[in-house]
Amino acid sequence: MSDLQDTNRRAILKTGAAAAATLPIAGFAQAGGSDEIKVATVGCGGRGRGATAQTLNVPGTKLVAVADAFRDRAEEAVSSFRQQYADKVDIAADRIFDGFDGFRGAIDAADVVILTTTPGFRPQHFEYAVQQGKHVFMEKPVATDAPGIRKVLEAAKKADEKGLKVVCGLQRHYQPSYIETLAKLKEGIIGDINYGQVYWNSSGVWVRPRVEGMTEMEYQMRNWYYFNWLCGDHIVEQHVHNIDVMNWFKGGPPVKAQGMGGRQVRVGKDYGEIFDHHYVEFTYEDGTVMNSQCRHQKGALNRVTEIIGCQGGKAYPGRIVDAAGKTVWRHRSKDKTSPYQIEHNELYRHIREDKPINNAYYTAASTMTAILGRMATNSGQEIKYAEALEKGLSIMPKSFAWDADPGPKPGKDGLYPCAIPGKTKVMS
Repeated sequence: MSDLQDTNRRAILKTGAAAAATLPIAGFAQAGGSDEIKVATVGCGGRGRGATAQTLNVPGTKLVAVADAFRDRAEEAVSSFRQQYADKVDIAADRIFDGFDGFRGAIDAADVVILTTTPGFRPQHFEYAVQQGKHVFMEKPVATDAPGIRKVLEAAKKADEKGLKVVCGLQRHYQPSYIETLAKLKEGIIGDINYGQVYWNSSGVWVRPRVEGMTEMEYQMRNWYYFNWLCGDHIVEQHVHNIDVMNWFKGGPPVKAQGMGGRQVRVGKDYGEIFDHHYVEFTYEDGTVMNSQCRHQKGALNRVTEIIGCQGGKAYPGRIVDAAGKTVWRHRSKDKTSPYQIEHNELYRHIREDKPINNAYYTAASTMTAILGRMATNSGQEIKYAEALEKGLSIMPKSFAWDADPGPKPGKDGLYPCAIPGKTKVMS
């Protein structure tokens, strides 16, 4: 964990809500001299509410503003926060922002911002937060296309220049079982890594049907999971977690990818343009191959995990076996603190102690790896990581308004077209 090298590994494993309670609040020098850290949430859906709750579990934090594209969702979130954290919520009506530009008002009001909108907006929001000198927690993935990744990387550099702290929602980096597994592999317990198998196979997620009177932009924003510009496809939005583990254990992203995918089961007016299955073969610089599977198909095998293959056996999260399948090490810990909480504890610890932390780089690399996978399955071509990052097409709308053109449009049958391998162009 390069961003936590200044911390003893065992101390990280012990970090929890109790540890956060002992942090020296007086050491926080970047909140206008106040011990209180003002927080704003941009994106008030389920993950936004969860991340905000985890931040408010940290002593000395106060929620002072929220923003969401939809006014109803912003107001519902504030009501929920007030019920759960009454003494830690100070939000006047003029600090509840909505619309496509509302993020600016919320970010301006705070010291720390939580960026949890749909992923397509993350680059714009992160860029603005850094410009305004704010510390950031942002969820994965951090973009849905290569131009967005480039914007995130540029903002990450500026965050470092300003001494800003950035933590991202790839929470396995803060999960003791993963940290210890990687440490054991680095000790050489079963030799060098020579392959990986990563999975996010599940039955899928929610659907939000079209309501009469909605513009196309509003419909896509409400049913965001099924449009690439908003979600990135499920290989980016969900499977980035598993892809990231292999990148983390290998020390960086792959150099190329090829694969296949399509839409076989999940076909209908409510399912937008994304695929329901992807298989990608990612190759790293040393020739190591990661086989990646993700699927959204009901009634099929569910599997969400990672297997790291080595010369002398396999590593699973928190368990390592030798070539014969015998367990040679298992993670054991009495600390049950959620890694979702640990990542927030660590953000505020680094802020208060003024120690550098910036997860944006590895999160951008793993997000780009997942985008590379989508580009490979959509096009049917083998694509190099460096070329994809440089030449990948923008998939974002040209403007943002409720009556603006979001890009994808349904045909006469109500179905949205999806990518066709061998025909779809993904690079300039």
